[in-house]
Amino acid sequence: MNRKDLVSSIADKAGVSQTDADKVLAAFQDIAFDVVAKGDEKLTLPGFLTFEQGARAARDGRNPATGEALHIPAAKTAKVTAGSKLKAAAAG
Repeated sequence: MNRKDLVSSIADKAGVSQTDADKVLAAFQDIAFDVVAKGDEKLTLPGFLTFEQGARAARDGRNPATGEALHIPAAKTAKVTAGSKLKAAAAG
């Protein structure tokens, strides 16, 4: 399902126009980006998903082509965790 299909499905289920559904989806996306970018809180939709900022520690690695040792710096990442109801839906 792509964004257009999602917007159409939201509009049908909620009984709103596709324009309004697209605006709501865009607003949700902006809020999720802001929460992950700030990193001081997480966005939780109970039973569905949790969005938060994660951290990856610096480490030493190897170039797989040459075998040369290299340093991989610390990085911030986006972390998305599936909630219990989403996991149950995937399990059938």
